Amino acid sequence: MNEPHGLPRTASDDAAADGAPSEPPVTTSAATTAGATPDGAASEPAVTTAPPALELRGVSAAYGRFRALFDVSLTVPAGSVTALVGPNGAGKSTIARVASGLVPLTKGQIFFAGQDVTGLATWRLVRLGMAHAPEGRSVFATLDVEDNLRLTFMRAFGRKGTAEALERAFEHFPRLGERRQQLAGTLSGGEQRMLALARVLAVRPKLLIVDELSLGLAPRVVDDVYRALREIRDAGTSLLVIEQQLPRAMELAQQLVVLRKGQVVEAGPVDKLSDLAQELMPGSAESA
Repeated sequence: MNEPHGLPRTASDDAAADGAPSEPPVTTSAATTAGATPDGAASEPAVTTAPPALELRGVSAAYGRFRALFDVSLTVPAGSVTALVGPNGAGKSTIARVASGLVPLTKGQIFFAGQDVTGLATWRLVRLGMAHAPEGRSVFATLDVEDNLRLTFMRAFGRKGTAEALERAFEHFPRLGERRQQLAGTLSGGEQRMLALARVLAVRPKLLIVDELSLGLAPRVVDDVYRALREIRDAGTSLLVIEQQLPRAMELAQQLVVLRKGQVVEAGPVDKLSDLAQELMPGSAESA
């Protein structure tokens, strides 16, 4: 039988004619096809890289006439942890507030998951999946532990999802479960910090910005806080961790950004910058 006119004969056709089994047809994705070689040889599939969870490009900010940040650029890759370290007054907390919309920038751009969110209100950033656990004890002192959590969870999950979110919070921080009926204002400083973090963790944000959560806490409490941060990291949340305890930060993070006087002085993988960061932050290991 004659070949259909215009269709070239392939190696598979020759094999079939000889009675030999032919290879199954190979299908390729659009990404793979785009990378195919001219002679039709198989190529490596194209890798799609997710946009960074957070990116600051040339950001400057000020409090009135006092300039706090100078052309800061940093990146938090998706699914990873970036530690922002530096001495007191370096501008670390200002970066957290600028990124979460609490302090307006005077120059530059902010991107969240590839979307330009420069100037976006904080509540809009929260809806997009950003959460900020600020420095200090952000709790309602006159409400008990459970009601503090319910206020957050009812808004995020509705009545049906609140019970499950409460259990997740108490699983992260069993000590809070033991004190669920205790007024938040009577908790210890470490327990109040746990409560502030628990309100954020159960919501499972895409990006969590944590600002000096270990400040002033007993080592045992810091262990609990960092255990919870590792769990949320492993669940897929990207983190920007602001920390003065350099060893703690390096245990958790893959990237390190060193800030001094409102400027980024170094940024890169933790294993390449640890010695330099120690030099730039004398006494950081002992800082609370």
